[in-house]
Amino acid sequence: MRFLLYTHSLVSDWNHGNAHFLRGVLHELEARGHSTLALEPEDGWSRSNLLADHGAAALTRFRACFPELTVATYGPAFEHEAVVDDAHVVLVHEWTDPALVARLGWIRRNGGRFMLLFHDTHHRAVSDAASMADLALQDYDAVLAFGEVLRQRYLRLGWGHQVFTWHEAADIRLFHPQPIAATPADLVWIGNWGDGEREHELNGFLIEPARRLRLSGCVRGVRYPETALAALRATSLHYGGWVANVDVPALFASHRMTIHVPRRPYVTTLPGIPTIRVFEALACGIPLISAPWHDEEGLFRKNDFLRANDGEQMTAQLHRLQNDPELATALSARGLETIRSRHTCGHRVDELLAIVAALSSVLPTPQGAATA
Repeated sequence: MRFLLYTHSLVSDWNHGNAHFLRGVLHELEARGHSTLALEPEDGWSRSNLLADHGAAALTRFRACFPELTVATYGPAFEHEAVVDDAHVVLVHEWTDPALVARLGWIRRNGGRFMLLFHDTHHRAVSDAASMADLALQDYDAVLAFGEVLRQRYLRLGWGHQVFTWHEAADIRLFHPQPIAATPADLVWIGNWGDGEREHELNGFLIEPARRLRLSGCVRGVRYPETALAALRATSLHYGGWVANVDVPALFASHRMTIHVPRRPYVTTLPGIPTIRVFEALACGIPLISAPWHDEEGLFRKNDFLRANDGEQMTAQLHRLQNDPELATALSARGLETIRSRHTCGHRVDELLAIVAALSSVLPTPQGAATA
């Protein structure tokens, strides 16, 4: 089959973690004999910021690291009707411009012979519900939501005819255990500061415990205000800015442990949805400690990682991992086992193809599907 993906960006993961997952999904589809094409806006904020900060070399490196992925950009004059006419499945990410979301729905309604799916991987359904409610999804064949609680919200509000849960997962082609550094640092945290929706949590679960324990290590990510950088300077953690996702496995291998600090909407209003970094960290075998979040779908087992309910517990758990290599080894093995058994991009492609097959039995046959 021919899969067409509208994404905010595939080439840039600057403040755009969804690119990690989509790269892995497209690679898996290509490996199974399907063809894929990713379309992204030529002036998207992630791509634009990556170019501004790191220049064209960052795009060149993407092509070198992902030669099997085909990406094209579009602008105002792009002929979307022509490109979707050649597709069997069109997957549209929720950061796509609302006018284009509506245009693709109009094409589908007016004779488009492709399956049209909407893909939501963000908390805007609760944090910016008004803009999401304005999206024209009535002509989409289904919605893929990255958590059951988000699926239920779509159903409750009548956004979409059919809604499926489709979690993110680890691309184990990239994320797998690597040789541990001879003298690893203590702690690595990889994440973006964002718009303050976890400022209190980052201070309590990351910065203060690191200061109290005098942990060595680093923090990587973007959009850190001066107040956050000043707080980090009071610790022994080095701030290193953006890191390309392909470099993260080596970064994990040079540190003893990492932590997960969910954004507030994923704790209060969309419980049960971890960030992709949880999947990727466990896939690399680095011991992880998580700030509170509710694993309502049972994605992980009890001892895949440690938990901390507050800053005091986080400090204690970090100290515990520092001084208990047997515990660290056990966590590493158990978390890795869970990822490989249920949370890889291969598992998600299995789910995607099953969804496409189920929809194909009740929808008009996508163009060329019988001979794909």
